[in-house]
Amino acid sequence: MQAKVSIFHHVRRLLALGLPLIGSHLAQFAITLTDAMMLGWYSVEALAAEVLGGTLFFAMFIMGSGFAFAVMPMVASAEAAGEETQVRRVTRMGCWASILFGLAMLPVALGSETLFRAAGQDPEISVMAGQYLDIVGFVVIPALLVMVLKSCLAALERTQVVLWVTLAAVALNVVVNYALIFGNFGFPEMGIRGAAWASATVTTASMLGLGVYVALVLPEHAMFARVWRPDWEALGAVFRLGWPIGLTNLAEVGLFAATSIMMGWLGTLQLAAHGIAMQIASIAFMVHLGLSNAATVRAGQAFGRADAGALGDIARSSILMSLLVALATMLVFFALPEPLIGAFMSPNEPDRAGVIAIGVALLAAAAVFQLFDAGQIMALGLLRGVQDTRAPMIIAAFSYWGIGIPVSYVLGFPLGFGGVGIWLGLSVGLALAAGFMLLRFRGWLRRYAAVQE
Repeated sequence: MQAKVSIFHHVRRLLALGLPLIGSHLAQFAITLTDAMMLGWYSVEALAAEVLGGTLFFAMFIMGSGFAFAVMPMVASAEAAGEETQVRRVTRMGCWASILFGLAMLPVALGSETLFRAAGQDPEISVMAGQYLDIVGFVVIPALLVMVLKSCLAALERTQVVLWVTLAAVALNVVVNYALIFGNFGFPEMGIRGAAWASATVTTASMLGLGVYVALVLPEHAMFARVWRPDWEALGAVFRLGWPIGLTNLAEVGLFAATSIMMGWLGTLQLAAHGIAMQIASIAFMVHLGLSNAATVRAGQAFGRADAGALGDIARSSILMSLLVALATMLVFFALPEPLIGAFMSPNEPDRAGVIAIGVALLAAAAVFQLFDAGQIMALGLLRGVQDTRAPMIIAAFSYWGIGIPVSYVLGFPLGFGGVGIWLGLSVGLALAAGFMLLRFRGWLRRYAAVQE
């Protein structure tokens, strides 16, 4: 009976921490979602360009987020061990690492049009995507600083403020998009460049809002005191834990980015449908990511206390919750594909029927990989909680790039399954990653429990 009570306790703690994080991730994703929906109503070409430009931006952002994700378990473990000074050191050097990474990525964003043309994308779409990245390339740094502050606050179990700041950002994004994309409220009609300026405005406002909160509400941590002074030991610790996380993130995002490139080879309608289906599938992923972040914090706390029994209970409760979400998502994708796809386009769009037909098939494929996607992100969260990041990086690179991308290409082109084949290749890569990472955590936990006995 005690075991059941213990699991229920961990489920409650996971949900108490995870629900605001899920809300925050969904709200953050809603910013991208509103960009896609408004640009889809503006024109299919603008949507396709945003898919390309947004994919590259997200690849840079998610790779740089490795340092923010490293901050989360390090702060959680330090707080659980009563090392408050380490909380400040890790967070500040997480900011340093993020700024340096953002500066390194700026030339990539500014040269994106050439990259898209070299990748065989439509010239007109490449120009528009390049215009988008000429603006949002400068947003990488504030976006990564937002992630560092969110990770620190989540590790300190102050997730409510993260949720409210992100919700405010969603509202601001809708208003600014409406003004700049379509030319309302006296502003010029800017199309995709308007969406880029909206992202810059919203991200900067979010960074300032979280920074003010941390400075005013958490003065005991003195996060920004002498922030200009380097702390090489803490920076090295953040870097060592963060760069494998960044490459792991890049490996997964690269898998999806490669599918976007391949869908672009099939045509503009296929790329637009792919972008819509990816946005919908990403909504479910945000739920899994919130639970995974909560599992990282909870596992990090147990790791800081050297509590192997709690680690096992946290893992079981986390995987159970993620499994239930995956099953619910599969049901929705199979039951309501046309309304979900159609919501992203104007009823008067000439290509609406064609995009919906393609998108429905892609959503069916997305339903297939829900279980695998849930498994791999939860395993990653648990492994990060115990600060095991290098082995997951190798597993991700092998599963996504060594297997997933080649299978996507073979199914999509030589075997002639088109977009559906490309998406089924995603399932193969995600399934391998989930299996290997769950086995990795299981073996780590057994060894850790044996040492603690």
